[in-house]
Amino acid sequence: LEFWVPHLRHHFGTCINLPPHQEIGMPSLSPTMTEGNIAKWIKKEGDKVSPGEVLCEVETDKATVEMECMEEGYLAKIVQGDGAKEIKVGEVICVTVEEGDIEKFKDYKPSAADAPAAPSESKATPEPAAPKVEEKVPAKAPEPKAPKAEKASRSGDRIFASPLARKLAEDNNVQLSSVKGTAKGGKSEAFAASGLDYTDIPNAQIRKVTANRLLASKQTIPHYYLTVDTRVDKLIKLRGELNPLQEASGGKKISINDLVIKAAALALRKVPECNSSWMNDFIRQYHNVNINVAVQTEHGLFVPVVRDADKKGLGTIGEEVKQLAQRARDNSLKPQDYEGGTFTVSNLGGPFGIKQFCAIINPPQSAILAIGSGKNPSYTFGMYCQYVGNKNAVAT
Repeated sequence: LEFWVPHLRHHFGTCINLPPHQEIGMPSLSPTMTEGNIAKWIKKEGDKVSPGEVLCEVETDKATVEMECMEEGYLAKIVQGDGAKEIKVGEVICVTVEEGDIEKFKDYKPSAADAPAAPSESKATPEPAAPKVEEKVPAKAPEPKAPKAEKASRSGDRIFASPLARKLAEDNNVQLSSVKGTAKGGKSEAFAASGLDYTDIPNAQIRKVTANRLLASKQTIPHYYLTVDTRVDKLIKLRGELNPLQEASGGKKISINDLVIKAAALALRKVPECNSSWMNDFIRQYHNVNINVAVQTEHGLFVPVVRDADKKGLGTIGEEVKQLAQRARDNSLKPQDYEGGTFTVSNLGGPFGIKQFCAIINPPQSAILAIGSGKNPSYTFGMYCQYVGNKNAVAT
């Protein structure tokens, strides 16, 4: 007998020759998560675990999240150790038992039936597999192709080689007849023999998911771009007046990005169509203005969210952005730090001097604001004489 509680499976009875135990599977820690990695285990085999205690750190498609224990027991077996990659949601990662049963799980391995994807795969394979393979046995068309290629390559009448390969052979006094072709049909191609020096850098889970989501965004969301030059000289002046007051009250300085976030939030109140999502049968307009702020880190691209940005003051927005950016750099964002955004701001102007760029919409949102650098038309002796602060803003 067995039953599931979210990512917890209870086993009772002796059908598997083991005492009652709990199999803990990889949990779904975000709406888009389908698999995760084990960053590290906090608890060790043999440790007592209680509800609310952290079992391990899981690297999701968004961040590294602490996974808490749901029930009391003892950690008998860690199935997926530190650094385990691409574990499907629901796949067993550890087993908990009563104290006296720990030793009985020393050599424990989850059965194939415990894998969540197995039932759906087994259902899909019986139908097409058996009939298709047997019915199409007579289709031996590919076999004649192989001998043909071999005859052509063995024949001394003609040497198959690309023009570039022939040129390289001529320049280096190499007889093509003595070169074994490695391309299709025994053909010699220049790149087949050339070796490239390279390093393969493994992609973190966040990078792979970001790549897949952005690819899906470009393929499924029609993008069009609107570009305007905005005068920000008054904004600069306002910032200069507010920052001394901020510092005097013990607060931190307000950045141009904080002002942009606030301006975008107020604009979304006036144009709610941009604060919405396409839901096929209807358009969902959000009553909250939650702005995601793009933050690039060594771990990958994160988009933590400033909730109700239209209702918050500049000081509060600035403080939240700094805290969220630091958590992103530390790879310690929680799901509540990045979920529920309704609009995204991406600023490459300040630190990088990018004049203009086209951002990719963060699904399921309907728009994104790309901020470029300011233009300083007048300089004297390398110092600002006048700042007419034009900034490029691209709305997607």
